[in-house]
Amino acid sequence: MGFEIGIGWLTVLLFGGLALLLGLGLPMAFCTGSLATIFLYLFGTSAVLNMMPSRIFPFMTDYQLSAVPLFIFMAAVLEKAGIIEELFDVIYKWLGALKGGLASATVVACTLLAAMVGVVGATEVTMGMIALPAMLRRGYEPKLACGSLLAGGTLGILIPPSVMAIVYAVVAQQSLGELLIGSVFPGLMLSGMYIAYVTIRCYIDPSLGPALPLEERVSMREKLRLLRNTITPILLIILVLGIIFVGIATPVEAAGIGTFGALAVCALHRRLTWVALYEAGMATLKATAMVMWIFFGATMFVGFFIIKGGQTFVSDLIIGTGLPPYGILLLMMVVLFILGMFLDWVGIMLLTVPIFLPILETLTFGGLGGLSGVSKEDVSLWYGVIFMVNMQMAFLSPPFGYSLFYLKSVAPKEITMAMIFRAAMPFIGLQAIGNLLCIVFPQIILWLPSVLYQGTK
Repeated sequence: MGFEIGIGWLTVLLFGGLALLLGLGLPMAFCTGSLATIFLYLFGTSAVLNMMPSRIFPFMTDYQLSAVPLFIFMAAVLEKAGIIEELFDVIYKWLGALKGGLASATVVACTLLAAMVGVVGATEVTMGMIALPAMLRRGYEPKLACGSLLAGGTLGILIPPSVMAIVYAVVAQQSLGELLIGSVFPGLMLSGMYIAYVTIRCYIDPSLGPALPLEERVSMREKLRLLRNTITPILLIILVLGIIFVGIATPVEAAGIGTFGALAVCALHRRLTWVALYEAGMATLKATAMVMWIFFGATMFVGFFIIKGGQTFVSDLIIGTGLPPYGILLLMMVVLFILGMFLDWVGIMLLTVPIFLPILETLTFGGLGGLSGVSKEDVSLWYGVIFMVNMQMAFLSPPFGYSLFYLKSVAPKEITMAMIFRAAMPFIGLQAIGNLLCIVFPQIILWLPSVLYQGTK
């Protein structure tokens, strides 16, 4: 029989212990898993102890999660085979004659890569090795060069196929197809905002991002010839997303087809080697193991907190603020942003979605200023995309934003960590504006799924 403790003190001890262990530098999975086990033993019962396998086993057998290693492997194969480098080469030669053209090319390349790989780390590191030196050599302001790369890289969170969308769909019991489709317009909108920001700044002050010198520009004939190198990767994007959108295959089946397609693309480019396959396989194994261990630890942690009444406790606290529905949503966005400064997205999702989403589903979002609202059955989809946009800010927010360190790991020595922090700030602001637009105009998210899934609900 466990000790009795009030939910208020239990919340303080549980989350205080989590903050302490994370502060000591322990991995997220072991922090949440060990705390859940200790607290289950101290404050639980034998019946509550049985909760651990019953919460973990559904994740181990969830069909949709099999898309995670497939998409990660697809990303790793394309990265190891050098396809990303070829894509950037083509795009920057097309856009290099424009002011800020290399920075815009970086964002475009990242957008295309996001539609192929759905993994932030692969895009940030590879593009950091290719695009950042190219921009610095041609006199780009370091902060603008780093910022465009940081922001473009985070699009892998949002633009399908997104590993984050797969995990959210499992946690929230949301249709993965709808979520992937709903994230298309927000992803393209943010990509367009980054390009517009870079272009406007460079046309106001051309010294920030000068156009390529005349001797480095290529003729239209050469540009058209270069497009041949992009045909197979773009066909891969159309294949993977197209079969999901038109309902020919489930996202998991599309992931399998995409993985085979990535191998075929690499073979056509004569980059498919045993070394590349081995490295891609090891990268997939490490990334998938990390995600699943965080899953197991966090689901035990949150499960114990919910069983002890934590969900009701947090719900009463939030509702007790007296804020209207959109005020509560804004409060949640602030909490997510703060958590994003210290935790990775998998942990944040598994800790917050099971608590926040049920609260939001009880509220009525009738629209702001006479604009369209969100029906109760669409709240999970709407919140999922808003959550993913918010997590883009988490990847860029100091002190522990993952993208900041991905870029620093491959940046030249003259690019300091402080410089990277400052470079991220304007783009965090753009992401916040994008998130606000998705909240105020929910049809940015909901329109495309409503068209493609019309009559299926």
